[in-house]
Amino acid sequence: MAKAELLFVPLGGVGEIGMNLALYGYGPEDDRAWIMVDCGVTFPGPAVPGADLVMPDIRFALELGDALKAIVLTHAHEDHYGAVASLWPMLRKPVWCTPFTAALLEARADEDPLVRQIKPNIFKAGDRFNIAPFELEAIHVAHSIPEPVSLAIRTPLGLVVHTGDWKIDAEPTLGADTDAAAFQRHGEAGVLALICDSTNATRPGVSATETAVCESLAEIIENAKGRVAVTTFSSNVGRIRSIALAAKKAGRKVLVMGRSMLRITEVADALGYLDGVPEFIEEDEFDRIGRREIVIILTGSQGEDRAALAKLARDDHPRIHLAPGDTVIYSSRVIPGNEKAIIETENLLIEQGIDIITDDMALVHVSGHPRRDELEQMYRWVRPTIAVPVHGEAQHLAAHARLAAEMGVPQVAPVRNGDMLRLAPGPAEVVDQVPCGRIYRDGNIIGDEEAVGIDARRKLSYVGLIACSVVLDAKGRLADAIDLSLHGLPRESGDGEPFEDILHDAANGAVESIPAGRRKDDELVRTAVHNALRSTARQHWGKKPVVTVFVARV
Repeated sequence: MAKAELLFVPLGGVGEIGMNLALYGYGPEDDRAWIMVDCGVTFPGPAVPGADLVMPDIRFALELGDALKAIVLTHAHEDHYGAVASLWPMLRKPVWCTPFTAALLEARADEDPLVRQIKPNIFKAGDRFNIAPFELEAIHVAHSIPEPVSLAIRTPLGLVVHTGDWKIDAEPTLGADTDAAAFQRHGEAGVLALICDSTNATRPGVSATETAVCESLAEIIENAKGRVAVTTFSSNVGRIRSIALAAKKAGRKVLVMGRSMLRITEVADALGYLDGVPEFIEEDEFDRIGRREIVIILTGSQGEDRAALAKLARDDHPRIHLAPGDTVIYSSRVIPGNEKAIIETENLLIEQGIDIITDDMALVHVSGHPRRDELEQMYRWVRPTIAVPVHGEAQHLAAHARLAAEMGVPQVAPVRNGDMLRLAPGPAEVVDQVPCGRIYRDGNIIGDEEAVGIDARRKLSYVGLIACSVVLDAKGRLADAIDLSLHGLPRESGDGEPFEDILHDAANGAVESIPAGRRKDDELVRTAVHNALRSTARQHWGKKPVVTVFVARV
């Protein structure tokens, strides 16, 4: 019988922030079982116009067929579970998750009706469960969302600890600190590999506690002279609770804005995570409450154009508004790539005379990921034979790899998305490459750039479109004037001549340059007009637009 192997294959989240998805395989090549850990998204920027979500390419997972046994979710952040609703209908595998994650999945059913078909297997921190041949134990960790867990994955070839997102927090406002005893127990028994979060590996020291953030927010809110709006990640229920309690201390009522914020607070309240927090007010109560009597908790910390904060910044919300002297607190970090959008929103607020407070001005946010001293503590607890840095961009992964080596880990195994890393038997080694990349959700369609039309849209956004209709009679003569429609092109050339007139002359000239006898060839006419329009546009504009030519006969 062929020798069994233990494999780790990341399809997302390694070499980037977000879109986390990893696979673990055990067994001989011809009889190997797999589990998927996490299934996350990232959010599209201007480079992918029209896309709603960006997700890992799961071709390899689909090719596994029955060998893929289950999907196990570490927590309910979008970058760890956000692709389940979109990708589960293709995979149709059992889903394992905590009660909070299951409740958030259920809450998405109105947007994604197929989610109703998912019947999650529920586990809690401390539980052990089998997905043969894997034995798993969920370990409680501190993070910025309820019920996050690390996974201890036991196989006949050794134990792997997959941390997911975690930090050390001696004073959390929701839940307990990371379960040091559980990690120490596994470390004493022997850990083959630690697959560990790298997000803050470049940052020295330890993170501030969530309680310290809560106290700082309370002081800022109490001293604010006008309305206070606090934008944070909607999934950060602990932070939402901290803000609400700070508002209560200052004698202010709380209004929650943003669809995802409302959905998560409803789920958190139903599960008891907002016990002791006064009931939130409704939007129609806004005008009846004094400026120093309200705190707004809202989405939009990353500059999202359709989020609640962006609407207030543009002053185009129908019921809620801010005024000079009000304060907006960014209780969040900047996700790489969102800098420009965030600054644009901040500038709109400042133009209105609104004060801005960010995490580099005051203690209004703390990351949910471990800094270097916390990482060092994890390595002292677990003492793995192999360190595999994940969840981060290249700079974070490299810093984490150096730290692991400094901590005396015998093997440090750098990987990237698509690498098949053999953890055992023998030294850790990348033994193969599998398909990886990105796919997109665009409305109800899921596919690569070409399938959903993103590549064409991107091109259109840079160079515009010329649509041309040519109608010929049976003898090849123009039966009507050539019709042009220009989208995204200049109105005039550099000489001040209407661009449409220039292109119209080019199209007419192209048709007339073809001998009458050859105009019966529609493809010849189409190609001639297409080439003439493109070359003329380039001559007068310096760019080559997308050109579509329709040839009809009467």
